[in-house]
Amino acid sequence: MPADLYHSPVPEQLWERIRNEFHLPSLDQVRERFSAMQEDPEPVIRELVRVFLDGGTYCPGYQFRPDLTLEPVVVKLFERAMELRIPHNYFALWMMVPSPALQGKWPVDLRRNNKASALLVELDRTFAGRAA
Repeated sequence: MPADLYHSPVPEQLWERIRNEFHLPSLDQVRERFSAMQEDPEPVIRELVRVFLDGGTYCPGYQFRPDLTLEPVVVKLFERAMELRIPHNYFALWMMVPSPALQGKWPVDLRRNNKASALLVELDRTFAGRAA
């Protein structure tokens, strides 16, 4: 991995891995699904992690529960990422990179284990004080 992973281009393999493991629907597809389920999907749409690839906008599937509601831990992490001014694509990368501080686990694997506080600490440790 590059010495400064979060200032280097995001590896194409990451997007393939997200597609294969979690799906990577377009923002338009997600908006359409939410529009079919709710009168006004925009409040939820504003909370979505979005990544920008090849001129399109996509939503990593790891932020959705099976019933298509949002994973609360991912929402909290993404809110903090926006406070820290972390670019969306680097946040998506961070979610998929093993962390020594998390015993080598990927943040994405801890999103359903009530590990929000540990993940927030690691997000801050990784990005606080960095210029985006």
